[in-house]
Amino acid sequence: MKSSHRLSAGTVVMLTLPPMLWAGNAVVGRLMVGQIAPMALSFCRWFFALLALLPLTGSTLWRSRALLRGHWKVLARQGFLGVACYNSIQYVALHSTTPLKVSLITSAAPVFVTLLGAVLFGEAIGMAAWGGSVLSVAGVAVVVTEGHLQRLAGLHLARGDLMMLGAVFLWALYTWDLRRNPLSLPRLSVLTAQIAWGVLFIAPLAGYERWVQGQYTHWSEPVVLSIAYVSLLASVVAYACWGTAVARVGAQIPSYFGNLAPLFAALLAYLFLGERIAAYHVIGAVLIFAGIHVALRGRASASVPALPEKQA
Repeated sequence: MKSSHRLSAGTVVMLTLPPMLWAGNAVVGRLMVGQIAPMALSFCRWFFALLALLPLTGSTLWRSRALLRGHWKVLARQGFLGVACYNSIQYVALHSTTPLKVSLITSAAPVFVTLLGAVLFGEAIGMAAWGGSVLSVAGVAVVVTEGHLQRLAGLHLARGDLMMLGAVFLWALYTWDLRRNPLSLPRLSVLTAQIAWGVLFIAPLAGYERWVQGQYTHWSEPVVLSIAYVSLLASVVAYACWGTAVARVGAQIPSYFGNLAPLFAALLAYLFLGERIAAYHVIGAVLIFAGIHVALRGRASASVPALPEKQA
């Protein structure tokens, strides 16, 4: 069915909820520092998300088991990049950076995808996409240096910011992998298979974190509620809303709504963490969003894939 570009009230809600829930995920990750170790949080998030998805997708996966076996390497790689690496790194990064900076760096992901396609896969992109990339990269530089660009010369950047740059690079690899290795399965079924592989990759890291490094989880009601939030709301509900909205209006309009995540992160971090918004946040955000807008305008002449639904 051809998607419609009309935005009903219900579609607007479905497009607004995911960036708000993903911003909340970053804030929860920051709040849980010292309460639950990052790999433990990542494992619990995706394990319980998997349990929630299996009743919805289990029958399709069982009927498609031959296809899944034939493409197990692809699914394992995508589960490693998009679930295990990206999300786990984000929780580790939040130990040494802020939810707002994480959201701003992540918001530049479309540009990373564009650049990676040109550099590694020889994809032709237009001048508008290159111009947008320059703007967004400049915005990221302003954010990670906190407005002091001279820090780039000495690489005096926060560890968490550098980790998020690496995470976004891995997300771009994941995005291109999805484009180059599509599976003829419903979107939610593919996600379930990727999550299953991601959980397998995260499990030994969570075990190492607990039994070798001695990082314990201090179980409490806030910890349980946080796990429920990131598993059900920031994962299953956000993905379902986003996927439904993309099916209704196509991929380009949702990409603009995705840029609401830093705004929600700023508000939630102010309310729950007492974090202030600095001038460099605003300047970086303007550059990043301007770059994405310019790059998207040039996408018609490029072979750049639309971003998949974020598992942020």
